[in-house]
Amino acid sequence: MSADVVDTYELRERVAAFLAEHDPATTDRLEFLRARFDAGLAWVHYPVGLGGLGLPREAQPVVDAAFAEAGAPDNDPRRNGIGLGMAAPTILAVGTEEQKRRFLRPLWTGEEIWCQLFSEPGAGSDLAALATRAVRDGDDWVVNGQKVWTSSAHNARWAILLARTDPDVPKHRGITYFVCDMTAPGVEVRPLRQITGEAEFNEVFLTDVRIPDSHRLGEVGAGWRVAQTTLMNERVAIGGNAAPRESGMLGRVVETWRNRPELRTPELHERLLRLWVEQEAFRLAGVRLRQQLAAGAPGPEGSAMKLAFARLSQALSGLELELLGEEGLRYDDWSLRRPERVDFTGREAGYRYLRAKGNSIEGGTSEILRNIIAERVLGLPADPRVDKDVAWKDLPR
Repeated sequence: MSADVVDTYELRERVAAFLAEHDPATTDRLEFLRARFDAGLAWVHYPVGLGGLGLPREAQPVVDAAFAEAGAPDNDPRRNGIGLGMAAPTILAVGTEEQKRRFLRPLWTGEEIWCQLFSEPGAGSDLAALATRAVRDGDDWVVNGQKVWTSSAHNARWAILLARTDPDVPKHRGITYFVCDMTAPGVEVRPLRQITGEAEFNEVFLTDVRIPDSHRLGEVGAGWRVAQTTLMNERVAIGGNAAPRESGMLGRVVETWRNRPELRTPELHERLLRLWVEQEAFRLAGVRLRQQLAAGAPGPEGSAMKLAFARLSQALSGLELELLGEEGLRYDDWSLRRPERVDFTGREAGYRYLRAKGNSIEGGTSEILRNIIAERVLGLPADPRVDKDVAWKDLPR
């Protein structure tokens, strides 16, 4: 099969041959997923031997649809969104061959969950101002610091970690990127209770945590550049997923509108129509973005998609609450749950409304994304940066 052209028939035949040897009804789920990875049918645009066939990205929906039609188990992608959407493309882009072969297979199968140790209490939206320190000690790095808003840290086996390795250079140049073992001595995970009542996020304390140099991704001091690969893929993962028309949050609002005619008013009707059109434009923009991804790495377009996703989620969840009136205030579960995945559509309208507030923070705040779009897409002048050439240790904190 050519790496430049997707032969849909041949690809489906390959899946059929795999299913003939691995009956989903009788094969253990984990064994099935491992075999699918080894057959190159996991993420088919990855290289041969790393879960793929070296095909264009547009081949993936063909493979996924064929497995879904056969009733095959998937890898529960929402449970390991950070691993699949952020860690994997970063490891593929900058990791050593040993790192790729160690981490990618159990990541894709879901055997090992990943989290992201980037944000810090003292850095806010200025990620480059991070203060977590990594000091070289022989073949290891000793890491001390605190991270915050870490989704899935309570379930994670591994983390992608940014730490400062050189405080004597400007903030963007003294950062190094690591893979951190979340079970290592000195790693402490504490729950952060959210407005929804649950603790999906965490704060993570790192005290004399030893990370082998073999778990460094990229060169020493090149962490900021490596992190851009992660962040661009994160924004695409959050805002650029393929979705059918009227799916997701919009689908729940439209369902309520159709089933409850007594809730309708002309003003709400107009708002729903406007949001339906905006959601459809957003969906079609996502199709175009995925076509661009097939031709190369994600760019600032992912920031625009993530920004639009956050705004639409909040607007739609707010409209649904207004449609339901007093019923919209009902929220049954305020317990301190520790969920493995976010469920926007399977919970009450009150949950969706509260949880959507986080969409404009996670994956890059909307304010930062507007700056990226203004500077990198529209070509507007950048904000003045007086700290650009100042050593990190000399910056006020």
